[in-house]
Amino acid sequence: MNDVKIIAEFCQNHNGDLDILKSMVSAAARAGATHGKIQMVYAENLVYRPQFETGLSIDSEISCIKRPYQEEFDRLKKLELTVDDCKSFIRVCVDEGLIPCITCFAREQIPILQELGFPVIKVASYDCGSYQLLREITERFSEVIVSTGACFDEEIEYATEILRNVKFSLLHCVTVYPTPLDSLHLARMNYLRRLCSFVGFSDHTLVDRDGIKAAKAALALGANLIERHFTILPSDKTKDGPVSVNENQLREISQFAALEVHERRIRIEEEWPTWEQSIGLEKRALSHDELLNRAYYKGRFASGNRSSGDKQFMINNWEETPVG
Repeated sequence: MNDVKIIAEFCQNHNGDLDILKSMVSAAARAGATHGKIQMVYAENLVYRPQFETGLSIDSEISCIKRPYQEEFDRLKKLELTVDDCKSFIRVCVDEGLIPCITCFAREQIPILQELGFPVIKVASYDCGSYQLLREITERFSEVIVSTGACFDEEIEYATEILRNVKFSLLHCVTVYPTPLDSLHLARMNYLRRLCSFVGFSDHTLVDRDGIKAAKAALALGANLIERHFTILPSDKTKDGPVSVNENQLREISQFAALEVHERRIRIEEEWPTWEQSIGLEKRALSHDELLNRAYYKGRFASGNRSSGDKQFMINNWEETPVG
């Protein structure tokens, strides 16, 4: 009997519409998901950083990506869920038999999420090394899921020391969007298993090109948890649509996860004879593209200094400065 968890990551595929989100929850539940996850993303937590306004290239090689603040602020503002929306989301998940969880992107959100009653908190890979964020989460929550793809080994190892007093899971991912199948490095799960007993994979592959091969390969290697972006809209109607599976594809993942590991191995070898290209390296350096994304996304969101009244002064997730 296996106990694989399947997280349907709704991200911003709801387009800020609660009715769409509720329909996503129902569809994910029908498909066999165990968890439904949203992201607490508020435009006011976005940090203005001048270097990303124009980006930077040196000798034709990008050294800093371009992501202008105002464009991103306006995009995120349209996708926000209110606190009442989050309450509705929790109720619908419970009614549909899903465990509700949410990604926390800023330390000031932590008390709000506790009050809302989320049983599981997710930490994105760019914040695996935000130790103060992790400390404050473990003070208020008993179960945490942490992605690790954007962090160095020493950061992951220190993070697990902070998490040792709570129930936690570690997810391998590759922070290239979309991720090529030959760049998955699923062997990283072996490294994570030395730090944690419950290890999985967060899948960002391109669905139209690669289907659900990556998730199946991770399961064939014994993943305990699969996180996959999920949508009920056409793939071109949301930013994350191209890396999001539909109800039928999520059902296929869930059915594959229900098999014993040796059966998954037989199936993956039949369906994808060259699947071992996904295994890659257990220990490796982050690629240039991963480092570029790390530089942007780590510190993308922060908490406002409400005590001083200066909303321009933002407190990063790794700083020990009190929030509030």
